[in-house]
Amino acid sequence: MIDQLIALDQEAFLAINQGLSNVFFDWLMPILRNPFTWAPLYLFIVIFCIKNYKKTGVLIVLFILITFGIADQLSSSVIKKSVKRVRPCNDIEFKEEINLRVRCSGGYSFTSSHATNHFAMAMVMIMIFYKRWKHILWLGLLWAALVSIAQVYVGVHYPLDIVAGALLGSLIGCVTGLAFRFISPNLTPVTHTS
Repeated sequence: MIDQLIALDQEAFLAINQGLSNVFFDWLMPILRNPFTWAPLYLFIVIFCIKNYKKTGVLIVLFILITFGIADQLSSSVIKKSVKRVRPCNDIEFKEEINLRVRCSGGYSFTSSHATNHFAMAMVMIMIFYKRWKHILWLGLLWAALVSIAQVYVGVHYPLDIVAGALLGSLIGCVTGLAFRFISPNLTPVTHTS
């Protein structure tokens, strides 16, 4: 059963890593997975929250940071070190079949921390803002999915690493989002008076 799952995961990996291969994705996917690409978005979120929600905005930013911290620690320090799955780009029997498009990290593969972290942050923001801004649902999930799928395309994660990371991150984001709703049930922007 495990061997069949691994074989299916490798087939899905090759379908993305090789099957979707094209010049545009070769350029785009390494950019999408780079944290510096998203730095302006992170800065916008911080400024937007504090400007529009004042003290509650600081609390929102704090909850996003807490969510990120929990997700990153669970994925990187607990699950990866327990499962110890070798990355596709480091797998001696498999790496010759891979189109590696970024430097291959020496760390473990399962779960993808990129997927865990981004789905966690997306989900906590969805939980916080959905009642006021419905578009955050598809925008948040699309953002997390693009970052995650890029990990497979560039050759550093298997699809199962991404799926598990997405599920773990979503669960963490839901829990911290519910905690935020409990602490601050009525999220309304501060009105500016002139």
